[in-house]
Amino acid sequence: MSEAYFPVGPGLGMEENFFSLDDILMSQEKLPGRAESALPRLALLMGQGASSTESIPEGSKLEIPLWLAKGLHDSKRRIISVELPKIYKEAWRTVFSADANVVDLHKMGPYYYGFGSQLLNFENPENPEIAQTILQATVSDSVCSLQTFVARFRRIMDSSQNAYNEDTSALVARLDELERALFQVGQKGLNDFQCWEKGQASQITASSLVQNYGKRKLTEVDG
Repeated sequence: MSEAYFPVGPGLGMEENFFSLDDILMSQEKLPGRAESALPRLALLMGQGASSTESIPEGSKLEIPLWLAKGLHDSKRRIISVELPKIYKEAWRTVFSADANVVDLHKMGPYYYGFGSQLLNFENPENPEIAQTILQATVSDSVCSLQTFVARFRRIMDSSQNAYNEDTSALVARLDELERALFQVGQKGLNDFQCWEKGQASQITASSLVQNYGKRKLTEVDG
């Protein structure tokens, strides 16, 4: 029997994949902002009015879903301005630079990496620092640097490989959605290997992530 839904991976970087449930949910995350001009008939949509005919006055503070913020953002017309969520501000960037592993990403933002990448669509002087925080954190008292994602990735995969047939709820509680997906991949790989080692599987197959990556590379070459 075929599956009713085949999981679709999220987009990469500043692009979204609207066939991905993760990206659809991420696009509902809200950004703090301000109306730089009056917004006709948007009060109800923004949760600031009781009628679809009401407008939002210029200067109003807003909580804007990502999908709507991207639609309204226009550097020339200045319809809205967008502020950084606190986890992407300098204070939290300092925490990441000290030790990326101490942060409870799921509590602060379940789509930390994807949402942070989407913030780069908006003109903000701190964009270079945001991008660096997502990808790289300088380790204090060291001349070397470690990528934030890589530093956390190592611990995630170590945990997934050392938690066979155990309750993993505490291990994944602090991970964002991307990291949780990677943890599940690690767990599945370990389970498949254990089955193969016990003679319960005929062969080890490549991960779907590897297969999809290979297909993407072939498409790029053909293009």
